[in-house]
Amino acid sequence: MLLLVLDLIGVAVFAASGALAAVHARLDVFGVVVLAGITALGGGIVRDLLLGLTPPSSLRQWPYLIVPAVVALLVFRWHPTVARLRRAVQLADALGLALFVTTGTATALRVGAPAATAGLVGVITGVGGGVVRDVLLTEIPTVLRREIYALAAALGAAVVVTGDALGLPATPVALGAAALVATVRLLALWRHWNAPVAGPSPG
Repeated sequence: MLLLVLDLIGVAVFAASGALAAVHARLDVFGVVVLAGITALGGGIVRDLLLGLTPPSSLRQWPYLIVPAVVALLVFRWHPTVARLRRAVQLADALGLALFVTTGTATALRVGAPAATAGLVGVITGVGGGVVRDVLLTEIPTVLRREIYALAAALGAAVVVTGDALGLPATPVALGAAALVATVRLLALWRHWNAPVAGPSPG
């Protein structure tokens, strides 16, 4: 039940992010709903396919389909207000990343995936929907740019995997990992931390 609740919160948050991106790109209401759904569910669908959980849980449980659709319509209707809440949106995105990484890693461990595989699946769960969103909008995915995004996800996944290996209680570990991901992501935004990039080519 905890995983379900955290997963749905993450779905709602990422749906809002996708819907705002769609509104900014001047998509119509159908496009806004579709992009919100892809952003919210893309990472989870990839996770389930990698783990052999078919059909994906988001296609078997109606809340996973209803939540992003409702969020998308709300954002479409009140997007000027939502867009002004820039810091709140960044906070929500950081929380969504944290929740998806945590639940993705925990789900992989629950079905018996090795530690390294579970960590990788957790990172993919966190960044997958955003990557698909950016590709559809013909943008370089955020995870491939200079922002500290995937690194924060990897740290959270590592905490969940380590806690499982040590036999620690799952719920405190999951909450601690989520807090770490969100904190690192928000600090990166606040302090303008960036991953290093290659210098200009000579000539």
